[in-house]
Amino acid sequence: MINNEKNKLDFTLLNIGYAEHLADWNFQNIKSPFARIHYVCEGEASIILKDEIIKLRPGHLYLTPAYIHHSYACSAKLSLYYIHIYENPERRSSIFDRYTFPKEIKSDQLLETVIQHLYASNPGRELKIYDPKGYDNSSELMKNMALQTASPFARASENQAIIHLLMSRFLAEATNKIPQVEKRLLRVLDYIDENINHTISIEQLANLIFISKDHLIRLFKKHMNATPVHYINQKKIEKAQLMMLIDEDNIQQLCFKLGFENISYFNRLFKKITGETPTIYKRRISR
Repeated sequence: MINNEKNKLDFTLLNIGYAEHLADWNFQNIKSPFARIHYVCEGEASIILKDEIIKLRPGHLYLTPAYIHHSYACSAKLSLYYIHIYENPERRSSIFDRYTFPKEIKSDQLLETVIQHLYASNPGRELKIYDPKGYDNSSELMKNMALQTASPFARASENQAIIHLLMSRFLAEATNKIPQVEKRLLRVLDYIDENINHTISIEQLANLIFISKDHLIRLFKKHMNATPVHYINQKKIEKAQLMMLIDEDNIQQLCFKLGFENISYFNRLFKKITGETPTIYKRRISR
């Protein structure tokens, strides 16, 4: 049962739309700061992850968390609803860092009804183009956030309730990344998120929960599938991507705000994780 602040769902609606494709839903190397939910009405297609191909089936919902590299492939007819949601960046560690969510769940009449209602009650939230390179940019994100902010309180509350209903269905089949016996690791994740703008050492994290550096590294590898350094760097670059969308800082300012002392190292790390240099990424999303 989700009953504490750390596990609270906190999402904002960005886009909701219905689309019909005919072998034209083929886009590669997508990596966005928002999560996606797709509800397939009819047809077939695939969502391609690094190590898995997910075959889409009618009557099912699919969840793709933020910052996950993926591609779409479609060679026939496909109709689906798409919902783009944005997790509040002010919250502590992302719900996706705490749970491993299923990628597919079966729909039912209630979910179909609320998705259709969400679409009908939010006109103007459809994508104008379906290529992510055309809508994964700062102007589209700010426009959609402004639409949500300008929505009447009742509608905004209803939108959030529907999003939470959809996410709760995925959450019902999710698994804890960190078991009860290792809840101290959550303190480390929260500390990283709260201090992401500063230099964070392994010693600081180990001392926080009174264990050795080696023990901390083993815990991270076991439960987070990464070393602490890799996790911290990943979160810093994700924060950099978000800041590029919503702030006007130049690359050097951004680098220093995130606790990097060497801009060359920041550039190399950014390209390693995203596949693009900070300059190219910022230019692309600012169009």
